[in-house]
Amino acid sequence: MSENTSGASSFQAPKGVPDYVPPDSAQFLAVRDGLLEQARLAGYGYIELPVFEDTGLFARGVGESTDVVSKEMYTFADRGDRSVTLRPEGTAPVMRAVIEHGLDRGQLPAKLRYAGPFFRYERPQAGRYRQLQQVGVEAIGVDDPALDAEVIAIADAGYRSLGLTGFRLEISSLGDASCRPQYRELLQEFLFGLDLDEATRERARINPIRVLDDKRPEVREMTAHAPLMLDHLSEEAKAHFDQVLGHLDALGVPYVVNPRLVRGLDYYTKTTFEFVHDGLGAQSGIGGGGRYDGLMAQLGGQSLSGIGFGLGVDRTVLALRAEGVTVGDSGRCEVFCVPLGQEAKSVLVKVAAQLRGAGIRTDIAYGDRGLKGAMRGADRSGASIALVAGDREIGEGNIELKTLADGVQQPVPIDSIVGEVTARLASRI
Repeated sequence: MSENTSGASSFQAPKGVPDYVPPDSAQFLAVRDGLLEQARLAGYGYIELPVFEDTGLFARGVGESTDVVSKEMYTFADRGDRSVTLRPEGTAPVMRAVIEHGLDRGQLPAKLRYAGPFFRYERPQAGRYRQLQQVGVEAIGVDDPALDAEVIAIADAGYRSLGLTGFRLEISSLGDASCRPQYRELLQEFLFGLDLDEATRERARINPIRVLDDKRPEVREMTAHAPLMLDHLSEEAKAHFDQVLGHLDALGVPYVVNPRLVRGLDYYTKTTFEFVHDGLGAQSGIGGGGRYDGLMAQLGGQSLSGIGFGLGVDRTVLALRAEGVTVGDSGRCEVFCVPLGQEAKSVLVKVAAQLRGAGIRTDIAYGDRGLKGAMRGADRSGASIALVAGDREIGEGNIELKTLADGVQQPVPIDSIVGEVTARLASRI
C-alpha cells in the first residue's frame, strides 16, 4: 500500500455500503424504530436473526430462479467447508427459526418483528445498496384476510407516523394452488410465443410469472398484453382478495389495485403488495410483502400459512429527505460542563453523571482546555446550558450556570444544580 500523505485514511467503506454518522444517524434510528412501533403495539414479538445462514435455506425457500438466489447472494465456504450465505431477506430465516424453536406449536398466529442489515450483490445506485437495512414482520399460522389487512395497515401506519405522505400502496393477488397451475400454463403459452432471449426463456420455463417482473423496457413491451393472474383467480382466491380489500377499506388504508404487481421472490401466494414513492426515481419501492402459504412446508415444517413484509429503512430515509421531512432526535447534548481545575473536574464529572441519570444529555470539556476553548466546545455542542466552575467556585460551594442563548450567568449551589438545570430545561418544553 502506498504511503498516504493527505492526512485521510486510505480505507473506505465497501462499495454500496452506506455509513450513517451523526447527525444523520439520528434520522436513521428514528425511521428504523418508528417503522416497527406499530408492530410492537399489535403484539409482534422481537426476533434477532443470524446474519448468515445455510445457503440451502435461501435456495429452497426464496427460489433458485430468482435474481436474488441466482445473481445477488453473498455466498462462501466457511472453514468447515460449509456453504453459508449472508442473509438476502428475512422471511426464510424467520420461518427457519419458527420451525427450529417450535413457535409454530404454540399460540397462532406466531407474530414476530425484526430489524437489521441484509446483503445483495447489486450494482450500487441511489436507494440500492449491497448492505441494505430493513425492518420486517411475519404473522405465521393463520390464513385470515383480516390478518393480511393488519400486516399491511401496520406498514402504512409506520410510514405515516414518520410524517411520510407521498407514497401509495399497490396491491394484487398471485392466486392459490387451485388456480396457479392453470395460469402458469396459460402464461407459458403466451411467453413461449415471444422472441425472448435464452435466459428469459429459461426463466419462463422455471417460473414464468417472474418474467412479468422483468424491468427491461423491451421485455415489458413484449409482455404488455400477457394474461394476468387477477383475471384467472379461483373463487376462493378471489373471495380472499376481496375480503382483504374490504378490511383495508374499513381500516381507512388507501390502496391501488395493480394487476401486474409481481414480487421478486418465489414463495408469495395470494395477497401481494408494495409501497411505492415516486420521489425516489427508478428505485421507487420503499417496502412490500405478501402471503406465503407453502413456505413452511417447503422448509420442512408444518403446512402453515404466513403473511409478512419487509420495509427498507434506507429508502424510507431517502423518501423523507425527498419530502423535506426531518425526524429523530439529533442527539446533541443539552448541558455542557466546563471544569477549570482538577477539583472542579472531579465535581463536574459527578454532576454530569447525576444529570445523565435524570435523563439529561450532558457532555464535559475534557483535556484541561482553557475557558475560551472550552466555551467554543460548548457552543459547538448545541447545548442550551453550560455549567462552568473553577476550583475557586467549587471552594465557595457554587457552580456558574450560563444560558448560552443570551449569555446570562449566575451561581447555583452545588447541591441544587441538578434540580435547577432540570427545572430550566423543563420550562422550555
